[in-house]
Amino acid sequence: MIDPAQLSPKEREVYERVTTVRDPEFGQTIGQRQLIDEVKVDGDTVFINYHLTVPFCPDIFAFYIGSEIRKRALEVEGIKRAIVRVKDHIHAEELNKKFQEEEA
Repeated sequence: MIDPAQLSPKEREVYERVTTVRDPEFGQTIGQRQLIDEVKVDGDTVFINYHLTVPFCPDIFAFYIGSEIRKRALEVEGIKRAIVRVKDHIHAEELNKKFQEEEA
């Protein structure tokens, strides 16, 4: 779980933006469900790791959440690239490959 107080101002801004993404299966935000594991800003790039409520969450929901995280992160002024990774999912490797394709 992330402690927003430990984040830099830009990381906190990204965190606050991405935690507004709604989990399509449960209707709550991913912030309410505490699904963001890491937010790290390096220059104009942000690295975000997240997990899902269960490791076998349907891929379509897992990919939707990751894509929305990326989209919201890129809305933050000064962020030009968002690298999003899911962890602890049965298809994490495949999903992360799809995220890499989106980044290109």
